[in-house]
Amino acid sequence: MPRGDKSKYTEKQKRQAEHIEEGYEERGVPEEEAERRAWATVNAMTGGGKEPGGSGRGKPVNKAPAKKGGRIGGPRGGRAAAARPAAERSRSAKKAAKTRAAKKGGAKKGAAKKGAKKGR
Repeated sequence: MPRGDKSKYTEKQKRQAEHIEEGYEERGVPEEEAERRAWATVNAMTGGGKEPGGSGRGKPVNKAPAKKGGRIGGPRGGRAAAARPAAERSRSAKKAAKTRAAKKGGAKKGAAKKGAKKGR
């Protein structure tokens, strides 16, 4: 069987890949890349071809790969963050990094002081 042969995939898997590919193309992904990503998603969900002889038979379908695409992190998909201008998001990110660095350095100093008090 040549590489890329789709004979072991069910009709449902082929329909899923076609639908996923269309979604990528609507978002401006080139046709070949959209097809590659679509089949990668179907493989991640189903474990490969489900027809007799395919290694994916008898395994449950994992729907997480289909739900994950196109989101910016967070439970609401990052709609609020995506709506903000890039400069504002960058400023927030820099502020957060500075705060984390300060807390990391401060925690070490605070721990040393607490240890000194316990030794008395």
